[in-house]
Amino acid sequence: MEEVGQIWDRWRVKGLGDPWGYGEPSLKRVHRRVFRLNDKIASLEAEIDNAKAELEYHRSINDDAQRDAAVGNYIDREEAGATAADVRRFESAIARLQAKRDKLVEKRDHLVGTLGA
Repeated sequence: MEEVGQIWDRWRVKGLGDPWGYGEPSLKRVHRRVFRLNDKIASLEAEIDNAKAELEYHRSINDDAQRDAAVGNYIDREEAGATAADVRRFESAIARLQAKRDKLVEKRDHLVGTLGA
């Protein structure tokens, strides 16, 4: 029975190149993973930018609500509490997204390092 290497050499000698696309499979896999990670990172960065823009909007509303609460009645104070909660919610969402992005960047950098080695 022929060894796998001999079969491979026989295909290469015939000039067919790599008929199954298995040449350096681990490198191809790493490249695909790096590209997928780059896509995920870009998507997360776009999501972070959108969340930051919305956070600025909520901060503006919260500033107005806090001023109204200082001179207004109990309804204004309730609204001020709700808007402050919205700001905190967006800040924590942005922090989670940034942590997720940082983890993916670290993973990507590790994979890129294995390509160079």
